Amino acid sequence: MVQALNQALDQEMAANPNVVIMGEDVGHDGGVFRVTDGLIQKYGEKRVLDTPLAEAGIVGTALGMSVYGLRPVVEIQFFGFTYPAFQEIVSHVARLRTRTRGVYTCPMVIRTPYGIGIKALEHHSESTEAYFTHTPGIKVVVPSSPYDAKGLLISAMRSEDPVLFLEPSRLYRSIKQEVPETVYEIPLGKAKILKQGTDLTIVAWGSMLRMVMQTLSKDQNLSAEVIDLRTLSPLDWDTIFTSVEKTRRLLIVAEAPRLGGLASDISATVSEKFHGKLKAPVERVTGFDITPPLPLGEHLYMVDEKRILKAIKKLTHSS
Repeated sequence: MVQALNQALDQEMAANPNVVIMGEDVGHDGGVFRVTDGLIQKYGEKRVLDTPLAEAGIVGTALGMSVYGLRPVVEIQFFGFTYPAFQEIVSHVARLRTRTRGVYTCPMVIRTPYGIGIKALEHHSESTEAYFTHTPGIKVVVPSSPYDAKGLLISAMRSEDPVLFLEPSRLYRSIKQEVPETVYEIPLGKAKILKQGTDLTIVAWGSMLRMVMQTLSKDQNLSAEVIDLRTLSPLDWDTIFTSVEKTRRLLIVAEAPRLGGLASDISATVSEKFHGKLKAPVERVTGFDITPPLPLGEHLYMVDEKRILKAIKKLTHSS
């Protein structure tokens, strides 16, 4: 995924001189996970900008740049570090089109690693995407594979509205996939059906897709339909509804905390739409309502195959 993201940035910078990269250590160090490695040597310090440690300043500056015609791609080193920039993102970046009644748009991308699983320190393992899916005016995108990462990032960089691009940190180098060297886009707001099935629908995103597929590989008799949301806001409700109408069972797998999370909203919406038609109540497997633990305890918090399998059995054994 690191290579796919780097290629997307490289190709879009080559195609559009208004694309600029900025963030802490994105230049000479190539970013904390080396996603921007080599770009400053190729495009120079005027297009790959190392910034001070000041997230609010980084995002606020990028907002001004986007208003004046540039297309900044901001890297925030970890998702938990977006909190100092929350005011800028929610009050200004997400509202610019509405505030100016469409006179100005904000074509900027905020990239950041997110999620637990790399034995990191505090604020490095956050899955608080619901803060931003609850915010009108900003798109929220999460790739689950190298192929999707490239196509979704190119689409994000070409979007006229701001995009929060969440990169699952434990997928950066844990999986390999053939990725075309040609430029391609994956539409934002469109989910992908990873696996067709009839027994139940499983909705997930980010690193949870890998966990779901690993779990399903243990039971070849189960016919599960697996949906990768890819874009969390706006949600592709049509794909979810079509699948649930077929299977009549729904499981949502997310690493974010349970209370107030996106899994809760999907569960409520599907339950309302299919009231009296589901074969079993909607099930959710999520993180816990606590701060993500430090390295020695993170395995106790993480969603695993055992919890997913338990939820599947509960759903499929219901009449």
